[in-house]
Amino acid sequence: MNARIATLAQDQPYAQALAVSGDRILAVGSNEEIEKYLTKDTEVLSLDGKLVIPGFIDGHAHFTGIGRSLQQLDLTGADTWEDIVRLAGEAAAETNPGEWILGRGWHQAKWEKPPDPAVEGLPLHTELSKVTPDNPVFFAHASGHSCLANAKAMELAGVTKSTPNPEGGEIVRDKNGAPIGAFRETAQGLVRSSLNQALASRTPEQVEADLRKTIELAAEECLSKGITSLHDAGASFSLVDLFKKMADEGSLKIRLNVMLSESNSKLEERVADYRLIGYGGNKLTVRSIKRLIDGALGSHGAWFLEPYSDLPSTRGLQTCSNDVLEKTAQIAIDNDLQVSVHAIGDRANREVLDIYQKALDGNNNARWRIEHAQHLAESDIPRFSELGIMAAMQGIHCTSDGPWVIDKLGEERAVEGAYVWRKLLDNGTVIGNGTDAPVENVDPLKCYFATVTRRMNNGEQFYPEQAMTRQEALESYTIKNAYLAFEETEKGSLEPGKLADITVLSKDILTVPEEELLKTEVLYTIIGGEILYEKD
Repeated sequence: MNARIATLAQDQPYAQALAVSGDRILAVGSNEEIEKYLTKDTEVLSLDGKLVIPGFIDGHAHFTGIGRSLQQLDLTGADTWEDIVRLAGEAAAETNPGEWILGRGWHQAKWEKPPDPAVEGLPLHTELSKVTPDNPVFFAHASGHSCLANAKAMELAGVTKSTPNPEGGEIVRDKNGAPIGAFRETAQGLVRSSLNQALASRTPEQVEADLRKTIELAAEECLSKGITSLHDAGASFSLVDLFKKMADEGSLKIRLNVMLSESNSKLEERVADYRLIGYGGNKLTVRSIKRLIDGALGSHGAWFLEPYSDLPSTRGLQTCSNDVLEKTAQIAIDNDLQVSVHAIGDRANREVLDIYQKALDGNNNARWRIEHAQHLAESDIPRFSELGIMAAMQGIHCTSDGPWVIDKLGEERAVEGAYVWRKLLDNGTVIGNGTDAPVENVDPLKCYFATVTRRMNNGEQFYPEQAMTRQEALESYTIKNAYLAFEETEKGSLEPGKLADITVLSKDILTVPEEELLKTEVLYTIIGGEILYEKD
């Protein structure tokens, strides 16, 4: 009651009150119209004009990654390589010999000064290894597409000067060919395999208990940020099994739309048993397959038509062959599944569009997705709408990456195709928004700010003519993300009959001055009519 409700419904865009019965919205209207639904048992929230919106839907994030990021070293605040070495040393002093030290969030382009010595802007492991002689170290890049390892980790992984690069990956080496401790794309698996071996010593009961804790932490973090649904960009069959188990128990707190990340051979064998729509009281949907055709811009892994401006020796990496993607597309068609392919560079996006065009053969209603779609060739921009392909983009990536995009690509490519939301929208493309957490903070309000202002931390704006309006940005985080998941009749707007997934904000993000947007707080997060977060 007494709220400013942005319903995002076409026939009634604003309201003052709404009523919920069970897990569904019963009615929306004025205070007077809704008062008739009051009974002695009705719980009433009187909101004094606060903004009520459909629950935020993160259109691309890594759910368990969010939980894991809360259980390891947070390297996002490191301003220099020396900061990371210091944090590692402090962790080693509190860690038993032989135990792994894990961290995530470093980004060499955001450091105050480049490391010295360095190879291609990346530090040598020497100083890190000195402070962690008895503990293997695995520090994931903010993008998740590269990592740093110390000498102990490389020793356990058997990585030496003679170790070849795996397909779709690169071991970064010094001028003598020795690994410096940096691994790009699939090469990370060389070190991760040793980490996985260490984790394999746990009993099945310990594995499940640890994963449940990770899921619980991720859900708590999302709820505190006003998120009611999340598109989980890559999960195994075994993880889906646990999600399903938790949904049965009622312990899966937020709604998940899960993309399967399994090999084609495993998908052919088992995928028919994993297609789920609205399972467990609409807590779990599995109807998409996730693939990655390239890496990330920050790690020089994104695949481009032309070489990088700051590293002309490379155009990036193709991490999955066209043959594999074509097979995935056919599996999806055979099983009525969506395809969602990570593509960041312009070459990667073109290849995916070509594969989709061939596989769909004129079917423009399949709602297949390209995840990120960050850098596009001008001629490929209209193809998204022409083919019915949706773009699952992340507003926060624009302002986070913006300060160094031109260095990597040059101004011509940046102007033409870097985070071109307006060009895509004007061509009729459906865009969903999200954070790619834990690559970025899962906070929708920070992402919303980035989407409508394109203002970077240095105060400058990254091609502001490509910004969304505030209304478009809110839609991209609600009804458009629902559409990306075939769920627009169930969620994404506040209308009678839809799920009562609601977020209450302290400020009206549709009208307040720009400087007030980042001061906005989440007051309530409501899922299925149940208050699951309330600000103290």
